[in-house]
Amino acid sequence: MSDTAIHIDGLAKKYHIGKLKRKNNLQEALASTALRPVRAIQSLVHRNGHHRTGYETLWALKDISFEVKHGEVTGIIGRNGAGKSTLLKILSRITDPTEGYADVYGRVGSLLEVGTGFHPELTGRENIYLNGAILGMKRAEIRGKFDEIVAFSEVEQFIDTPVKYYSSGMYVRLAFAVAAHLEPEILLVDEILAVGDANFQRKCLGKMGDVAKEGRTVLFVSHNMGAVKSLCSTAILLKGGRLAFQGNTQDAINKYLLKHQANMNDLSQVPHREGKGPIRFRSVEVLDHSGLQSDVVQSGEEISIELNYDGGNAKYPKAGVVFRIYLYTVLGERLFTCSTRYANKKPTHDYAEHGRLPSSGRIRCSIPKLPLKPGQYSLEFACSVDHRTVSDYIPNAMTLTVVEGDFFGRGILPPASEGPMLVENSWELVA
Repeated sequence: MSDTAIHIDGLAKKYHIGKLKRKNNLQEALASTALRPVRAIQSLVHRNGHHRTGYETLWALKDISFEVKHGEVTGIIGRNGAGKSTLLKILSRITDPTEGYADVYGRVGSLLEVGTGFHPELTGRENIYLNGAILGMKRAEIRGKFDEIVAFSEVEQFIDTPVKYYSSGMYVRLAFAVAAHLEPEILLVDEILAVGDANFQRKCLGKMGDVAKEGRTVLFVSHNMGAVKSLCSTAILLKGGRLAFQGNTQDAINKYLLKHQANMNDLSQVPHREGKGPIRFRSVEVLDHSGLQSDVVQSGEEISIELNYDGGNAKYPKAGVVFRIYLYTVLGERLFTCSTRYANKKPTHDYAEHGRLPSSGRIRCSIPKLPLKPGQYSLEFACSVDHRTVSDYIPNAMTLTVVEGDFFGRGILPPASEGPMLVENSWELVA
């Protein structure tokens, strides 16, 4: 027997954007009918290579080929619109490919989006048996798993209620419990876990870990790099609908986070700045833990922010020069400040003793463990002389994008409702 669970060759999926427009009322239908002769004439006019179709073609996937072995837990990562969900829908037989083929060897359980595979008019109990039957399980097999599914989903009180009355959280809990407990040979899981609360996510990640240990195949789509790293032995990176990488999980994550070597963000011509001192910021770059410039960084990883400046060959007061970096939320709430005045290493004060800085140079601020949850943040840069006189200040200088990382080593982060910051902490029973 072959050890291949999934074989994909030349897979592609094309969508037509704006091709079909449903007529919502009689007026729109009549207008469309009246315009039909005009559109026919336009079609004849533009037939010679210039015919306008009225829609755009989008290749959600293009020329995808790879294999997944039985028992592998594979993460599928990439930016929004990379084709991750489309790939899983093809593997789940929800949609057909435009080109190529995908062979799946084994019974497939899918958790792709809220409501997939559930009939809204049926109760939770009935949907459990329906999904089991779709997977080819006998009623006795489903009955043997029933109590475990209900207990995991925590919807005992509503198990005989039609699922159309469930909240999204209840829907997802039951759907995941069904998909994971009815023992599919291949489990496909999309980013749907983000709907649940922290406890639910922790349970789901633990259950997927158990499924992996049982030797079943898992394809896991997620933006949570910490979860992907802790669960998956291999990973696939999609970019623009194409396969960019398949291999070691950490290598895939590094390629996902890496921004190809690019020019540093130019600050020399920024108009919205304050201060007229001699020191002026010229450029900035953010470096990841590998020392490479990156457009995104991970929670819990070491990062460095390097500022290039001009105008250091002038005498300054004994108090020296102070550089500061301010970090804000997108709502304008300041979260923290990094300053050469308070840090344990004060490179500018070394130069202050001699009364000058180099005429131009680069100053680096290192943050050993980035304490931010995923999201968008704003950076501001400031330089002052003798702690008071502003030499240069650039508000909203750049945006820092943070993605999920394994800050606590647990593969999961607290929800956004618990605040934007992450703090190292430990607990012990002392009484």
